Amino acid sequence: MKIKCIGGAGTVTGSKTLIDSNGIRILIDCGQFQGIKPLRELNWQPLPVLPSTIDFVLLTHGHLDHCGWLPRLVNQGFKGKIYCTSPTAAITKLILLDSAKIQEEEARIANERKFSKHEIAEPLYTVDQAKAVFSFFRVIKTNESIPLDAEISAVFTNAGHILGACSIAVQLENKTLVFSGDIGRDNDVLMYPPTKPKKGDYIFLESTYGNRLHPDTDTKLELETYINNTVDKGGTIIIPSFAVERAQTIMYLLWQLKEEGKIPNIPYIVDTPMGINALDIFSNNKQWHKLSLAECDAMSKMFALVSDYQETISLIFDEQPKVVIAASGMVTGGRVLSYLEHYIGLPETTVIIVGYQAEGTRGRKLLEGAKEIKIHGKYYPVLANILEIQGLSAHGDQKDLLNWLSALENKPAKVFLVHGENQPADELRIKIQEQYGFDCCVPLMGQEFDL
Repeated sequence: MKIKCIGGAGTVTGSKTLIDSNGIRILIDCGQFQGIKPLRELNWQPLPVLPSTIDFVLLTHGHLDHCGWLPRLVNQGFKGKIYCTSPTAAITKLILLDSAKIQEEEARIANERKFSKHEIAEPLYTVDQAKAVFSFFRVIKTNESIPLDAEISAVFTNAGHILGACSIAVQLENKTLVFSGDIGRDNDVLMYPPTKPKKGDYIFLESTYGNRLHPDTDTKLELETYINNTVDKGGTIIIPSFAVERAQTIMYLLWQLKEEGKIPNIPYIVDTPMGINALDIFSNNKQWHKLSLAECDAMSKMFALVSDYQETISLIFDEQPKVVIAASGMVTGGRVLSYLEHYIGLPETTVIIVGYQAEGTRGRKLLEGAKEIKIHGKYYPVLANILEIQGLSAHGDQKDLLNWLSALENKPAKVFLVHGENQPADELRIKIQEQYGFDCCVPLMGQEFDL
């Protein structure tokens, strides 16, 4: 059996791990690279194997860095099956359509304004190519063994993180390979704690926050303080947010603060069509999260839910203080860019960063104190107040990741630390070896292992 780390090694994006066993090929996740240009350029490169030779894709969850390359895979000849949970199928459809629309729009703008280095800018994939993926989905139930081939099966278990997110245990060649996917937090506001694996011969564990502990701070109080301070200055609050789970978490906290009378009566806006659709997925999948239907309904009524872009334009030029939640979470695309074009240069504006920001993304640059950012080929001075709330991350921190390994009843032959930048992954490697004595390694991009 061979395992190849095609993506998600040395970086938190582009997750793709290929299993090659007795003529069967299984791809765990099929994510899009984000961040620095050398990574983004990998999205245009072919896989090291022909997509037509891949039999199955097992999808841990519906974030772009885990599912966003599926349209390319299908367009290049994949004819197999994509297994995932029901919420993951629904979220992936939203994510892929949104991604395709953004890419088509950005290609159009690049061609109109002629800032592309290419003679004709093209999207990575189109809306039609995104839609072509949907017929390949096969929805599975968690905690049940799914036969893939005569001697290969898989079991999906809850990973927390977002709706439908799972870890996947693959049984083949008398071995159990466990792929963590993205692990949620043990004390998340909305999601249930992840299920810990009990057996695993080889474990592929994410390491996004492998060197970090989430601060023990009052997230609601931080949000309340930042909003009130900004409104007192007559400013607008912009919260770049992933449309699935993070947006709903922020909505929930804001709704609580408003009910408690701790934040002012100003417009609260969710300007992400995908986030609005995700609210329906929340309502339809009550078993995956802690909110009641009544809470979902009451929370939604507090917000202006914006999908029409003309409405976005009107809101941008409405000077009254407001709170805007808009995708994308790493400020790599989407409606949030339109708001930032107008507001990033105003000192009374506050931008609140609430999730992980990959290397090279605008979100990371803002956190690192960039004096200007480039949007649609033009540079804008950063005069807004850039703040971060670390306690809203949907990723488990170092303590959560170590705890996820604590129920293992056997000593794995090896733990591979993936989906993390090199320093966090290596610090987690040291901690795992010290705490458990497990043999760990941090794979390089493209590295292959014989198991």
